[in-house]
This record gives sequence, C-alpha cells and structure tokens, in this order.
Amino acid sequence: MNKEFEMIAKTFRGLEEVLATELVNIGANNVQIQRRAVSFTGDKALMYKANLHLRTASRILKPIFSFDASNPDEIYEKIKTICWSDYLNVDNTFAIDTTVYSETFNHSKFVAYRVKDAIADWFTERFDRRPSVSLTIPQLLFNIHISDQKCILSLDSSGESLHKRGYRIEQNEAPLNECLAAGMLLLAGWNGQTNFVDPMCGSGTLLIEATLIALNIPPGIYRSSFGFEKWNDFDEALFDSIYNDDSSERPFLYRIYGSDISPRAINISLQNIKSAGLSQHIQLNNQSVQQLENPVENCLIVTNPPYGERITSDDIFALYASLGTSLKHKFAGCTAWVISSNEECLDNIGLKPTKRIRLLNGALDCQYCRYDIFAGKRNDFVANMNNKPD
Repeated sequence: MNKEFEMIAKTFRGLEEVLATELVNIGANNVQIQRRAVSFTGDKALMYKANLHLRTASRILKPIFSFDASNPDEIYEKIKTICWSDYLNVDNTFAIDTTVYSETFNHSKFVAYRVKDAIADWFTERFDRRPSVSLTIPQLLFNIHISDQKCILSLDSSGESLHKRGYRIEQNEAPLNECLAAGMLLLAGWNGQTNFVDPMCGSGTLLIEATLIALNIPPGIYRSSFGFEKWNDFDEALFDSIYNDDSSERPFLYRIYGSDISPRAINISLQNIKSAGLSQHIQLNNQSVQQLENPVENCLIVTNPPYGERITSDDIFALYASLGTSLKHKFAGCTAWVISSNEECLDNIGLKPTKRIRLLNGALDCQYCRYDIFAGKRNDFVANMNNKPD
C-alpha cells in the first residue's frame, strides 16, 4: 500500500470550494480550504491524478520541510539542514518560487536568493560542485511559502503552471486563464447536460474547457510533461496507467456554440479547438452580439466580454446593453453568467443578477454574475416561482 502524504493545490481567489470538490471527487483525503489553496492528503497515484485531472488547480505542491524563521539568514541556515541529495544531484537544474504573506519578509526575491544559496552551498561543501539555477525550464522547481514567520518548503510536482494545458496554439490580446475558465463553468453548474453558448468567445477557452468538462476528459492530457517526471522516485508505469485510463470519459449529447464579432478571434478559436481535437462538438459563427440567435431552446450561456481595460471597444456600454437585449429577447428560460471588472458595464446589461461571485481575472477584481432569463415581466416570473408547490 502506497504511503499517503500532505499536498497543497494552489488556485485563484473564489475557486477554493470548487477545487475542494474536485479533490474529493478524485479520492483525496483530509481536504481543507486555505487562502487561494486547498490542502489534502493522498498517495503518489493521487498526486499524478491531481496534476492530470484537476481543472481549477494551478500547481500541486508536496511540502518537504516546515520551520519558523524571523529573518533571511535564519531561512538560509534551516534550509541547509536538509539532506539535498535526496532531491537533487549536481547535474540537475533547479529554480525557487516564492509566495510571501509577511511583514517580516517583504522582499520575496531575496528570500528566493537565500534558499538558492543554501542549496548551492550544501552541495559545494560536500562535492565541490553544485546544481545550476535555471529560470526557464528547471528540472526541479521548489516553492517556499511564508505566512508571517511560518515557512513551508515544497517540491512543485506540476512544473509549468497547470493552466498551461497544451492545446492553445494562439491567443488574442486578453486570453482567459484556463483554470479560471474551468472554475467559472463549474461555478455555473456546467456538467454537459444541456447546450452551451459563448457569444464573445475570443480565443475559445470557455468553449474548449466546457467541452472537456462535458466529455469528462482530463485537462492535463495535452501537456508534454509534469514536474514529477524528473523526480528521483518517478514511477513511469504508474503514471502511464493513470494517463491512459479513459474509463471515466462520457458521451456528450448536446452542442457547444461560440461566436465573436472579430474574424481573427474566430480563426484563433478554430486553431485552438482543432489542436484540442474537439471540432466535432463546437460550432463557431463570426457575428456580433446583436446578430446572436438562440440556436436551441435550452442552453447555458457563459461569457467573458471586454472590460474596457486590456481590450478597447468603441462603445463598451452599448456592447453590454446589446448583450442584455439579446439575452432577454432571445434566450427566455435560459441561464447566463457574465464576468467583468467593470460595474458600470454590468449595470448596462439591464438585467438584475440573481447571484454575484467575486473572482480575480489576472490582477482585475471581477464580478461573476448570474442572470436567470424569463419571458415577460420579472415580477410575474418571481410570483409564479413563489406560487409553485414545493
């Protein structure tokens, strides 16, 4: 029986509960929500599965050393007590990533330098040689997390951030992070049991992530590598068995519809969708929001319109007003979710949200709003809902 150990899955603000549910669903134990992270326990197989299957995790960390420190020199001394040959050899390359929430340590790069120095000096004192630092493609990536004076050093089992799925060929000016896109879909209750529409699809991220969820295809299957593949204890046969297991995949009986006013965006979406091998499930149209038609009676709408920040629009308010008009007049009986950092833009949709969730899109503080679209007057709709028997 494989031994269980603690792990930490990193995520974005607002997606912690979604990630916790994902972890429970793949068999994680002792799941606990933290700040932009979820801790859990599992064995090596679960660590491989977490990297391959989790949609809202950006990294899977394996803590290897916890300690308290009050200054960078103390960090250096504590890090030097580790037997580093258990993790590295002199021919390896490595890098240090830092996450700091502390008034004591207000310079995260200096913390990274001291950790790097401790590792290098440990090897130099024993072998007169040391592993090299690589900032581009290190063989091993370590993370040091500092909260006040509590320090946790972890091995990063993911390598490159897990949002880098591997299917994206090209992107527009403001692509939606893949983990955030998947989180938005899961928050919206998307499970592939209806049709899906994104009327401002950009480079196609929501369309692709929605299809992967509908088919229950692991998002990590497109990646060329994970960090744990370079670890001393990597079990290739175990990972191959997990990677090649398609028993959880399911048929998708509905359709995904995407549109955008930009011909370039549609072309980028086409390339990315083809790269992901999902063309048969997704239909694209080059059209404006005003031209939008409901392709089916029942659907879920999720979209990420321009905010007037990184993408400019001649009349950003008119765009949101047109979205609201199209939703109200053409999508009665459907549910729509819209994310934006611009409150004025959301107000111009002209519909009252039934739910608001705070999310971060990059550095932008966003509202993710749900709109239940009904025929006729809202008061009549609410009255009818209240009069329905339980």
